[in-house]
Amino acid sequence: MNKTKLSFESRRIRTRASLRRKSAGRVRLSVFRSAQHIYAQVIDDKQGKTLAAASTTEKEIKATLKTGANIEAATAVGKAVAERALKAGVKEVCFDRGAYVYHGRVKALAEAAREAGLSF
Repeated sequence: MNKTKLSFESRRIRTRASLRRKSAGRVRLSVFRSAQHIYAQVIDDKQGKTLAAASTTEKEIKATLKTGANIEAATAVGKAVAERALKAGVKEVCFDRGAYVYHGRVKALAEAAREAGLSF
């Protein structure tokens, strides 16, 4: 594995370990950011199930966006995943940013999820 990929994996593992210590049994809102899209899912690690998910590849979200790789797209995904999580009965989550910096698209997704009703 090259150095860039190794350091990325190290940051991701370190973030998840910190989350496990602080989460107090809450489900996590996990974010994956690629160059063209952004994905979010609410995961219950105890059961090993995804409770709610949203991404810019879905037809209803994709139709309203110009591209899936900007802050507008992240905001739409944040609102959608929060609505679906609330429908599934989840109100409190811990935010799993993975190895990404809490900035830009990741921050926009988190703030949109908070505005839509999730607390973290």
